Amino acid sequence: MPSVLGAVCVLSVLYCLVEAFITTILARQYEPGFGYRWGIENMFFCSFYRVATLGSGAGVAAIIYLNEHGVDYSKGFGMYMLQYAFHKISIAIYSAIFFFVSWSYMCAHFGGYTWLLLAGYVITMMITLGLILFCCSEKFHRLMFFLLGLLNKQGKLDALEKQLHSQCAEMEEASRYLLRKKKMVAAVITLNIVKLCFWYGMPYLLFAGKGNISLVETMAITALSVMLAAVIPTPAGIGSTEFVFTGLFAGIVGTNVAGSASLLYRFATFVFPFLIGAVVVIARVVRKRRADRDL
Repeated sequence: MPSVLGAVCVLSVLYCLVEAFITTILARQYEPGFGYRWGIENMFFCSFYRVATLGSGAGVAAIIYLNEHGVDYSKGFGMYMLQYAFHKISIAIYSAIFFFVSWSYMCAHFGGYTWLLLAGYVITMMITLGLILFCCSEKFHRLMFFLLGLLNKQGKLDALEKQLHSQCAEMEEASRYLLRKKKMVAAVITLNIVKLCFWYGMPYLLFAGKGNISLVETMAITALSVMLAAVIPTPAGIGSTEFVFTGLFAGIVGTNVAGSASLLYRFATFVFPFLIGAVVVIARVVRKRRADRDL
């Protein structure tokens, strides 16, 4: 068991390193001097705040970190939203690929989940479309400002509205700049699919030969569980992922094994990066205190 836990933690780190490389590629479109080391630190910095705030603070942490390293707030915000959109698109593509590769096996075991799977795709596409519109659609922003205007009839929010106009205009321009780089977008989506292999392959190691299931079938079911968990709205996917993961694998490896694997999977993909992130956060605090003393 220690060797298996160590192996899945290594896969978790590999996932994080690919994610950091994706961040570095995107950040360099705005700040050519953005280093891969910063991308790694940003990844674990966000992982810490993802757990500490149950998902809500990861984006804020990313934008703050990017700004500290040369990517201003409006560009960083648009970049983070698009990076998340690319991530969601990659999940849908990955799930479709592995479902069709394991078509006979998946239909035999999970044919009854077809409508839930379609619901997961629809929700994923809606989230992705919403993120892209929010980043670069002038019409979407006009609608947003129209609604804000209804709340600002007395003019108390004029300063905020003016600031938002300026920031949204900058974000539109920065986001469109990224989306025009089609080869870069294709490369980022490909890297996202590669990084998912590290996470979705973990259950195969956790089952340790229990159940008649191959690596490809394991990846297909894990991808399906992630898509179905998206239908259940919970903070950072906590609870829903474990519930769906256990439910899908229980009929193949047994409820006890599936339940234990879901907890270890959550540890490797959620808690372990958080622990590394805690070290990164502490190191940042120590560096800042030393810098303040040197002033």
